[in-house]
Amino acid sequence: MTSSAIVQEFWDRMQARDWEGLGGLLADDLVVEWPVSAERIVGRADFVSVNAEYPEGWSIHVLRIVADGEVVVSEVEVPHDTIGVHRVVSIWTVRDGRIVAGREYWTEPGSDPSPEWRAAYVRRM
Repeated sequence: MTSSAIVQEFWDRMQARDWEGLGGLLADDLVVEWPVSAERIVGRADFVSVNAEYPEGWSIHVLRIVADGEVVVSEVEVPHDTIGVHRVVSIWTVRDGRIVAGREYWTEPGSDPSPEWRAAYVRRM
């Protein structure tokens, strides 16, 4: 599989709650960073567990996947029945058919207020 196909499969297995299958796409020594919450997840088992334990009610909609060799960027939307909608930009490193590293930026659309000084230059989404 290409690196972009592996990341697409990653999101498909997340949506399916196929935790064993998800683990099969990840390196044992996977490291994933979440800079917004200042957290680092080390190891396949912890990454799978943190996702499997996330409160139910969510779904995943892949908006785009862009690859350049072993680096793959994905943008997904994750609506949740009670928590709201999140957008996630993830930068993955895929090596030898497995995801070995990632950095994910989770945010809620509109959660970062636009400063007044930009009002003349921007339009609200």
